[in-house]
Amino acid sequence: MRRDDQRQAVKNIPLEQLKPFKNHPFQVRDDEEFRRLVESIEIHGVIHPAVARQIGEDCYELISGHRRKAACEVLGYSEMPVLVRSMTDDEAVVNMVDANLQRETILPSERAFAYKMKLVAMSHQGRKGFTSAQLGRKCVGKESRELIAEQVGQSRNQISRYIRLTELIPEILEMVDNRKMALNPAVSISYLDKKQQRLLYKVMVALKATPSISQAKAIREKASESDFTEDYLVCILSEKKPNQREPMIVEEEEIKQYFPSHYNSEQMHNTILLLIRNWSKKRGYTQ
Repeated sequence: MRRDDQRQAVKNIPLEQLKPFKNHPFQVRDDEEFRRLVESIEIHGVIHPAVARQIGEDCYELISGHRRKAACEVLGYSEMPVLVRSMTDDEAVVNMVDANLQRETILPSERAFAYKMKLVAMSHQGRKGFTSAQLGRKCVGKESRELIAEQVGQSRNQISRYIRLTELIPEILEMVDNRKMALNPAVSISYLDKKQQRLLYKVMVALKATPSISQAKAIREKASESDFTEDYLVCILSEKKPNQREPMIVEEEEIKQYFPSHYNSEQMHNTILLLIRNWSKKRGYTQ
């Protein structure tokens, strides 16, 4: 067999031999996109093989194909086609991130950890087994964040903002994922230490409020002072924001009875928006 064939061979591999990528930042969510995938595989089979690298005897690490594997498990399949490739740790990270950024729906937390992992891998270029050519273009003279920005169609600063989200405590990061806190205020909050973030989260939950951009910047500046207290956070989050209107609040508990039990907050939010748009168009309120 030729060397190229040895490096890239498609084979049917038992699902139990396929291990998830270490610190995989992308979730396998039981959403509409996943259910369409299950239906497609049930009808057509796995059209595009997963990609994995061998990490031991009868043991493979998935690079891409985590959702395809999950779909096969739902369908009761015992194996799936996999393209087995030989690659270094850094090559594996770059390939894993690039493959998963093709998803239709990506949470801010997923982008955050994916960009960070890829940035670290790219910073290793020049080490044995990892060259700029493997990134798909010449990297000479380009800073890693700039290269990632070009590849994903975002600004260098936006890449940096997403990476800052990895410094948030899980509870606040979940608020960003669920669209309860905007990206830019979250970036400012990420500069607080973990104890300060936990205190802020406690106040946000109690007041059912999140900081505006200006409030988040003020909180960040206050973080280095001795009077960064719960009282201060209550005071600043209680301020009326410019042009603030009384918010319309619909508690999740009130509406989740109308959705499938497996729906999360993001799925309910997206479904409600879709229904409202369709309702508005039917009545001629919007085009």
